[in-house]
Amino acid sequence: MNGPEIHVEFAPELLLFVPRARPTGATKAATDGVSSLGHVVESLGVPLTEVGALLVDGREVPAAHVPQAGESVTVRAVAHPQRVPGAPLRFLLDVHLGTLARRLRLLGVDTAYESTDIGDPALAARSAAEQRVMLSRDRGLLRRRELWAGAFVYSTRPEEQLTYVLDRFQPELRPWSRCTACNGLLRKASKEDVADQLKGGTHRTYDVFAQCAECGRAYWKGAHHDQLVAIVERAVASRPAPH
Repeated sequence: MNGPEIHVEFAPELLLFVPRARPTGATKAATDGVSSLGHVVESLGVPLTEVGALLVDGREVPAAHVPQAGESVTVRAVAHPQRVPGAPLRFLLDVHLGTLARRLRLLGVDTAYESTDIGDPALAARSAAEQRVMLSRDRGLLRRRELWAGAFVYSTRPEEQLTYVLDRFQPELRPWSRCTACNGLLRKASKEDVADQLKGGTHRTYDVFAQCAECGRAYWKGAHHDQLVAIVERAVASRPAPH
């Protein structure tokens, strides 16, 4: 490594992004006296969305701090629960997180989802325009400056993804209030309101319905209802007790 160096130590949760720092959690990084500490951390592989406090020789500094040769830097992981200031908490998910999007909507969490790959610039722009937290496993996307806010989804398993998002952000849950297909709000509906969507057996068997105010999709307690109830109950049970 050429030029002046700083010593950088990462929290264990962040070593996924910095293979060169394994197994000790520490590595060296070059400093040019111009680049910010945030830039240096990202150049080592860690999106700033995953970074909590930054300490230089034991004192907390902003990401804009310009490190000097010989400094010792500690990079902590973002604290849970993470508070996102300024806007009601809502999310935007990329094309790879469809199951997570549907489960968040099932819980009544305002969740936008792009079912096609519209590209990182468009996703980042939507996050900023609608003030939504971008959830993704794409590290490059999470490094885009125009994001409103973002978070890396560590697991590839929907159950673990949901648990992680609920723990990290602790959104308000309003189960059964949103359309899992489009994120619209649900309202009570009569059998006559949704009759054109019901097959014969469903029409005869069920009498309680809801309908999306946006896309018109009908909902009732069908064959998979027990599975959905189990997801909701686990999520509600995982909430921290009120103080």
